[in-house]
Amino acid sequence: MEAGYKPQTTFRWTAMDNIFRIWRGVLARRLHVPKRTTELVAFLALSTTVFLFIHTRDLHTRLRHMEGRLTSEDETAAAAQAQSVFGSTFPPQVSPASASSPSRPSSVTPQRHLDPPRPQNIIERARGGRAVFSAADTANEIHGSQESSPPSGSGSSSHGAAAVGGPSAEVTAVEPPWALNNTGRANLDVIFFNRVPKVGSQMFMDLLHRLSVRNGFEFRRDQIHRMETIRVRPEDELRLGAMVASIPPPAVYVKHVCFTNFTKFGLPEPIYVNMVRDPVERVISWYYYVRAPWYYVERKQAFPDLPLPDPKWLRKDFETCVLSGDSECRYIEGNIRDGIGDHRRQSMFFCGHGDECTPFNSEGAIQKAKWSVEHHYSVVGVLEDLNKTLAVLEGYIPRFFSGAQRVHIDQMSHFPHINRNPFKPPVREEVKNIVRRNFTREIDFYEFCKQRLHRQYAAMKLANL
Repeated sequence: MEAGYKPQTTFRWTAMDNIFRIWRGVLARRLHVPKRTTELVAFLALSTTVFLFIHTRDLHTRLRHMEGRLTSEDETAAAAQAQSVFGSTFPPQVSPASASSPSRPSSVTPQRHLDPPRPQNIIERARGGRAVFSAADTANEIHGSQESSPPSGSGSSSHGAAAVGGPSAEVTAVEPPWALNNTGRANLDVIFFNRVPKVGSQMFMDLLHRLSVRNGFEFRRDQIHRMETIRVRPEDELRLGAMVASIPPPAVYVKHVCFTNFTKFGLPEPIYVNMVRDPVERVISWYYYVRAPWYYVERKQAFPDLPLPDPKWLRKDFETCVLSGDSECRYIEGNIRDGIGDHRRQSMFFCGHGDECTPFNSEGAIQKAKWSVEHHYSVVGVLEDLNKTLAVLEGYIPRFFSGAQRVHIDQMSHFPHINRNPFKPPVREEVKNIVRRNFTREIDFYEFCKQRLHRQYAAMKLANL
């Protein structure tokens, strides 16, 4: 090696050390980022998180929607298999009278219920202390208090035959609760119970009275009238609506009266509830109820000058009335008869006060009654499905009906014979079948209400999974 030569290793390590020192200084130096840029980045991150959360829930709900439909199809197949095994002893899903009715409306597929639910629009909100399901994009929320026109002819119900069976009925088993709950459209925290006679309404009214103490709301009922009029003039409708709207909420008001649309008078809409019963069983019950001794005792006490009925009329039994062709038990389609004692038309309590609601067993009246149920009533209970009715009431209107099932059990244990008529004899099935032939559309309306209750119950159970 030459003299004076120095290795370059020291120089190289010194240069690398200087480079590292420079980078450490750059990294250690605090870079200035504008505040708006930081907020923008945070907003984008939050938006992305929310979008992913909503999209995940949407996919999850679609999956459950498909699972529910598959479950419904499996149940239908199982029922068909059981029918083939057990033959005619297996209970049919639709009553023979309604299935064979020539007047049953054509099958209509409710498009609103076929669309997959959008959970990002489902909100659980509190109005007046009650929790309800709603949807921001439903027709109720879009149109507000402006009403769409009710149907005026046959086949205009949005559910039609789907509510009483048929191919399109199975799609109703997977609907979300908000699609079947009209509680959210109410602008008044008052229940309007326009009770139908002889559908368990006395028991239901007693239940509401007990719940008013438990849940802290006011209970009111209409007074007894000498002659009860269930159809009233428009000015009386307005007077009734204004009176109900003046009741301090929360409250319940009970009255025998046809459906009254408060919004057409510019009044806030209450929470509509009611009950229905098998039309033929209800007519038989009413027939013997107006002949019961206590019925005239109560009316004689209230109105002493009221004349007593003919004893021969009191002793007339229902079977003889039907088989002899008595005018009281003929139930002629299209017949118009109004006033006290004529409660054949259960549907009229849902159709309204118009003249089109008066003809017995008419298609127009039935379709309008269905429209009112679907667009206004939160819950229409069924006497034959009382446990399911109470469960749906608790789930859809908890502000008023919380604990209804427990209160009803206690009520029945202390008063098991509320409004029962021991003077009502049994009626043979062949006589009932004669009457059913004249109640085809009334039976169709009853099946519609029953299917709607079942759909509400299934949707509520699905939401709680």
